[in-house]
Amino acid sequence: MTMVHGKHETEWITISVDEYESMKRTIDVLTDKDLMAQIKRGQQKNVKSRDFNEVAKELGI
Repeated sequence: MTMVHGKHETEWITISVDEYESMKRTIDVLTDKDLMAQIKRGQQKNVKSRDFNEVAKELGI
């Protein structure tokens, strides 16, 4: 086993809890093979879709 050591620099980024949770949900979706396959099938059907934020705004959520 070979170990390589190098310079390590740590930098910090501060984000809101909401942004962090959103990123986690995005990663969950992108790593779910079944869900990604469903999304791909939906895109291939060329069905008209609407932006989630627009629908949420209309529904007041």
